[in-house]
Amino acid sequence: MPVCDKLLLNATTIDAQGNQLTQQAVAIKEGLIVWCGAQAQLPKQFYEAPHQEECQGQLITPGLIDCHTHLVYGGNRSTEFQMKLAGVSYAQIAKTGGGILSTVRHTRAASEEELIKQSLPRILALRADGVTTVEIKSGYGLDLANELKMLRVAKRLGELAGLRVRKTFLGAHAIGPEFQGNSQAYIDVLCQEMLPALCEENLVDAVDVFCESIAFSLKQTEQVFAAAQELKLPIKCHAEQLSNIGASKLAAEFGALSCDHLEFLDEKGASAMAMANTVAVLLPGAYYFLREKQKPPVELLRRAGVGMAVATDCNPGSSPTTSLRLMMSMACQFFSLTVPEALAAVTSQAARALGLQKEVGTIAEGMNADLIWWSVNDSAALCYYFAYPLPHRMMIAGEWVSKPDTY
Repeated sequence: MPVCDKLLLNATTIDAQGNQLTQQAVAIKEGLIVWCGAQAQLPKQFYEAPHQEECQGQLITPGLIDCHTHLVYGGNRSTEFQMKLAGVSYAQIAKTGGGILSTVRHTRAASEEELIKQSLPRILALRADGVTTVEIKSGYGLDLANELKMLRVAKRLGELAGLRVRKTFLGAHAIGPEFQGNSQAYIDVLCQEMLPALCEENLVDAVDVFCESIAFSLKQTEQVFAAAQELKLPIKCHAEQLSNIGASKLAAEFGALSCDHLEFLDEKGASAMAMANTVAVLLPGAYYFLREKQKPPVELLRRAGVGMAVATDCNPGSSPTTSLRLMMSMACQFFSLTVPEALAAVTSQAARALGLQKEVGTIAEGMNADLIWWSVNDSAALCYYFAYPLPHRMMIAGEWVSKPDTY
């Protein structure tokens, strides 16, 4: 019996740090990588593989990972976009019924079937960009029935698109409309009723909180984290996006998988994240779309030894995009990431941000064979080209896959 099913020869690959490697071979058996390394060192028995392909120096990477999205939602906010361009402030838009609660209304009004039809093109667009693993957050339902609906849709989207989906409960995204003026009552219901019920449905892989002066306090965030910890669920945090209230330090104390945004991160927060092995998820799409001036402190993260991931933050209010490769380019141009950092940010570091580093995100023995074969020979091309589709082939669990049927 052959020691592998498929053998890729003369490939250019990347390591876990995003560094380019040439003249590589990758052997695959039963959906897993069973050997990888310099082709000159490939044991002879692997050449017995029934399916061998000559890559001619072209690039093979792990399947890309979008580790922060809100891609399940109803409606859009294009009208607000025009209002913003005309100089109307976010506060004024919110007073007229816009902002996040506008998306909540549209999401609540949509059936599961309608949400699938609206959201499926978004996840398929990510797939067309080379993404094989996607995180999808709830947070536009803000009550049990609608958060449940969103998470069910997220699960179904993964099945329809043929992608690995991690589902994150972000009930603490905003205060539910029924609880306006009483955020603590909402958090109590979230912790005591919503989270346990969603866990019983096996629909939660992680729990996230928007900890900010305009959202939920440190004390309320700690309450949600403690409830998640009791249910043995990993945590994530929207932290230090608009100000520094210590959210990253608190999240790190709970062993958070990631803290996301981080424009106002300070040294204490970065140090705490490094100690906890918490990943910093950078979201250049939101930085661009909101015309922000404050950038996440990339040099501080480097000095502290904090791993950096990059994601689309796909959402209707601040980052309506489905191109992870565009985000890679933006991370290099706006935040000064190097090419290896940007490549690691959407592979190995993004896997860490989801707690999947033992399954996906690197080309290594024992990892799932989720791979992308790009029609380029230089890994920098993935960041160099922007808003420019690069032809590629996609392998998921060791099988080359074609474009899924439309829904």
